[in-house]
Amino acid sequence: MKTLEHLIQTLTRLPGIGRKTAQRIAFYLLRQPDTSQELAQAILEAKARLHLCPVCFSLAEEALCPVCAQPDRDRSTVCVVEEPADVLTLEQSGQHHGTYHCLGGVLAPMDNIGPDELHIKELLARIPKEGIREVIIATNPTVEGEATAVYLARQLKATGIRITRIARGLPVGSDLDLADSETITRAFEGRKEL
Repeated sequence: MKTLEHLIQTLTRLPGIGRKTAQRIAFYLLRQPDTSQELAQAILEAKARLHLCPVCFSLAEEALCPVCAQPDRDRSTVCVVEEPADVLTLEQSGQHHGTYHCLGGVLAPMDNIGPDELHIKELLARIPKEGIREVIIATNPTVEGEATAVYLARQLKATGIRITRIARGLPVGSDLDLADSETITRAFEGRKEL
């Protein structure tokens, strides 16, 4: 059946979804037409209404993302993350009271992703404009995340601001969005100067 196979193949493109899981999801959705419609509608609505915040490049539904729109945030401290999903994870931990900056990925030469493909220039422009005094680098503890952190630290050194890196509460090779609140708390408390 071409239609079923197409649905399964499409589901396998989602992160963490292998063929068996995609097959289970496909059959579930086919048995639950209301859930299928609701899921399809939610995806279409999210694609239509969400965009990147022009300040931090996280997801926004209004002109600015919810964090940038909060007037009581500490604007002197910015936490640099790879993706908008990392902002959600850190916000749920309640450990960071400053703002964020999403790079839109990490340096990955094998995938032709260099500094120009990331939002690094925009971060450097924000520092004098917003009076930022500390940049917390919270890229994932992967090879690419570490390389990106080192590159950012070198670029930021000339600004004279405090540059810190979240501590090693996160296992090497893990993703920030998979960490629990306690691990994130320890990582923030143990951050070090770069």
